[in-house]
Amino acid sequence: MLKDEKLVRSQAVVARVVGGETLIVPVRAKVGDLASIYSFNGTGSLIWKLLESPRTVAQLATAVAQAYEVEPAQAERDVTNFVSEMRSVGLVEVPAAASAVMAGD
Repeated sequence: MLKDEKLVRSQAVVARVVGGETLIVPVRAKVGDLASIYSFNGTGSLIWKLLESPRTVAQLATAVAQAYEVEPAQAERDVTNFVSEMRSVGLVEVPAAASAVMAGD
């Protein structure tokens, strides 16, 4: 994953905050996949909220470092790992406009 690549939330999921945790349910064939529910803690919830609009890993890491007072390098490693996992299971994606530009290259 490129550090400067912008990502957003997938449109194929439903998210709700329950008891202070963010729950994510993938939607497949117009039905929620209850066998694949994801639960995010405070840090994950912050990242999820930030991904309402396109963000780079670097931007997400900066926000996490500031919010949780951790070293920027550690925040970047942690955010990179978390976002990579989210992307591998389809919770985040490259915005359509960005992927169209990349396809034209």
